[in-house]
Amino acid sequence: MDGDGQETMTGAGAIIGSLAECGVTACFSNPGTSEMHLVTALDREPRIRSVLCLFEGVATGAADGFARMAGTPALTLLHLGPGYLNGGANIHNARRAYSPMINLIGDHAVSHRALDAPLASDIAGLAGPNSRWLRSVDRVQDAGRLAAEAFAASFGPPPGPVSLVMPADTAWTKGGSLFRADERPGLRKVSDGVVEDAARAIRAARRPAILVNGATATDKGLIALARLEARGVMVVVDTFIARQARGGGRFVPRRLSYFAEAAIKDLDGVDLLLVAGTKPPVAFFAYPNTPGILSPPGADVFSLGGPEIDAGDAVAKLAEAIGATQPPPVAEGRPPAPPPDKFNAYTIGLCLAHRLPENAIISDDGVTGGLPVYLATAQAQRHDWLCQTGGAIGQGMPAAIGAAAARPDSKVVCLSGDGAGMYTVQSLWTMAREDLDILTIVFVNNAYKILKVELARTGAGNPGPAALGLLNLGNPDIDWVSLAKGMGVGAEATTTLGEFDAALERAMNHNGPRLIAAMLPD
Repeated sequence: MDGDGQETMTGAGAIIGSLAECGVTACFSNPGTSEMHLVTALDREPRIRSVLCLFEGVATGAADGFARMAGTPALTLLHLGPGYLNGGANIHNARRAYSPMINLIGDHAVSHRALDAPLASDIAGLAGPNSRWLRSVDRVQDAGRLAAEAFAASFGPPPGPVSLVMPADTAWTKGGSLFRADERPGLRKVSDGVVEDAARAIRAARRPAILVNGATATDKGLIALARLEARGVMVVVDTFIARQARGGGRFVPRRLSYFAEAAIKDLDGVDLLLVAGTKPPVAFFAYPNTPGILSPPGADVFSLGGPEIDAGDAVAKLAEAIGATQPPPVAEGRPPAPPPDKFNAYTIGLCLAHRLPENAIISDDGVTGGLPVYLATAQAQRHDWLCQTGGAIGQGMPAAIGAAAARPDSKVVCLSGDGAGMYTVQSLWTMAREDLDILTIVFVNNAYKILKVELARTGAGNPGPAALGLLNLGNPDIDWVSLAKGMGVGAEATTTLGEFDAALERAMNHNGPRLIAAMLPD
C-alpha cells in the first residue's frame, strides 16, 4: 500500500478517494444520518457512480451482480447494524458466489457508542459471519489504508464480501490520506504435482467424472472441459454457479440436479469424482431417508482445490496431462420452435432462446421456472447465466441491476418467481431511475410453488387451510403490471404463449427497463 498525505482530507474523503484510487467504480447505497459525510464524499468523487436503492437487499444484490460481470468489487453504503441486516440475505448469496464486495457500514461516533442509542448494535458481531475481512475505522489516520486493505481483501482468495465499519466522527474528522492497493490477490494455481496425481487417477478409473464451478465456466475452461469429456471424463457443473458462459456453440456440460435423489442418479456408477473450484456435492436440504452426502458410495473423491483455485487453469492443465488436446466438438443447431398450445416455463425459454441477443445476461431467480428456461436456452446466442447461488430468494432483480451497471451495452434478462420478486420489488424503481436495459420476466403462479413441492418431499403430511395459506400468494392476487408501472417500468401481462412472444419481441426491441408478467396456468 502507498499513501498520499492530505492534511485537510476528512476520513470520509480518504475512504471514498482511496477506493476510487483502487479501482472501485460503483456504489449501491441506502444511507442514513451517520453516513452523510460519506454521501458528500461520493458527491465529490466522479470516478464512482452512486446508485440509490430503496432497500439494502437491493444494494447488496446489485453489488453481487456487478462483481460477477466486472470481476471487481462494487461498494455498498449501509446504515448501521439494521441496514447491514436488511442487506444480509444477498450478502450471504454473494459469499456463496465468491463475489468480491465492499460493504461500507456507517456507525455511531466512537464517543456515542457507549450511550446505547436506539440504533446502536454490535455491528462486528452481525457482519462477522458473512465477512471475509472486517475492520472498524476508529482513527482518521487509518481510513485510507483500511479502505485499500478492504479492496485487496475482497479478492481473497477466495474472493467474497468484506466489511468496513465507519464511525460518524471518523468520517467528519480531518487528517485522512489517500492509499491505493499495491496488487489484487489472484486465485491460486494448482501445482503440476496435483494435476499429475489427478491424471493418474483418471487413467485408473472405469468411469471418472469431474464436478466443477468457478472459472471453469469461462470460454477457456469450457474448451478444456469439452476435451476432458471427449476423453471419457463426465463433466458436471454445480447446481448453482455464479456465472456460466453459454450458447453460441459453446460446450454444454451437465448440471447437477437440485433434488438429492436426482443428483444421486446423475453420478450413478462413477468410481472417481474429481472436484475443481468447488467442494464435494451435498444435498441442499436434509430429507427423511435420503443421504445428505451426494458423492457416489465407494467412489474415490479427488479435489484439485476449492473456490480458492483458478479452476479454469486447473482443468486446462488436466486436459493436457491426459492427452485431451483435440479441439472439442461444436454444439450446433438452434432450439426448436415452441408448441403454440403450451404456456409454461420451458416454452417461455424456447421463445427467449429465439429472441435473446448476442452477449445478453440472464439473472436467474426463477425458482421452479428457472431450470426449464435454462434447459431451453442451451443453444441460444452467446450469453452469460447468473445463478441464484445461496438459496436466499430475492437476488434476481438486484443482481440484474448490478450486471446492467457493469455491462451497459448488454441486454439483461431477469427471471423471477412472483414470490422471489416480492422480496426485492423495490429494484424496479432503481431500474427506472437509472434507465437500465433490463427485461424482468415474472413467473406468476400466485404461490410459493417450490414450497408446495418441498411440503410433499419432506413428508410433513397433507396440508390443511392454515398450511396452504402460508404457501399461496393469492387473495389478493399481486398486480405486477400496476406495481411495475407505479415505479416507472413499462409492463404488460400475458396469458398465452403467443401474447408472451409478442411482448418479448417488443421488449427486446426496447432499450430500457420492461416487465412481462407471465400468468401461468395452474
